[in-house]
Amino acid sequence: MSDIVLELKGVERVYRQAEERLDVLKGVDMALHKGELVALVGPSGAGKSTLLHVAGLLEYPDAGDVLIDGASCAKLSDDARTGLRRTKIGFIYQFHHLLPEFSALENVMIPQMVDGVRRKQARASATALIESVGLTARATHRPAKLSGGEQQRVAIARALANSPAVLLADEPTGNLDTHTADGVFGLLETLVRQSGLGGLVATHNLDLANRMDRILRLENGTLHEGAAAT
Repeated sequence: MSDIVLELKGVERVYRQAEERLDVLKGVDMALHKGELVALVGPSGAGKSTLLHVAGLLEYPDAGDVLIDGASCAKLSDDARTGLRRTKIGFIYQFHHLLPEFSALENVMIPQMVDGVRRKQARASATALIESVGLTARATHRPAKLSGGEQQRVAIARALANSPAVLLADEPTGNLDTHTADGVFGLLETLVRQSGLGGLVATHNLDLANRMDRILRLENGTLHEGAAAT
């Protein structure tokens, strides 16, 4: 059985505006393995967020295929893609996007309840996740009462709520100071290793990139393997 949790095969993504055509992704191939943390780097505007959106089934590729846990997504309906996103993919963004009217614990419960998990079970699971990110004492606080680092820790717990196979992170520490970013990334790294999922992290922080297993560089629409992390 393959340990590949995410695979892109010949993925192309084109944007058109009036007479202009912008080829953002040009036949991208990549594979992400269980327990692996991979950095996605490249200049601003290179298409890192686009690649994550396509990999996370938020956008359709114009050509090629995305495979999640070995299953082709090329011909899936919108409903089927939504189901896969909910159960197989966790997302973390630069800005946490927590729901402001709910507590930290409730923000982690909600994805599970949307997936049909009963409230009691969702609360128990969310409580364990909040504990795993070191926020038990802050579980009942709403986002406005949490620091930036604490909010991002809640966002990590929320991304793991439905036990995904793939974790996609877009500049997850980009809005944090250096010390807080280091702590948040260390937590993210630990959880990826423990959970055995595959993590793809877009970042401009090369210090963090060099702490990952591999570096992929996106430039001019193509993806290239970088130096192995040391």
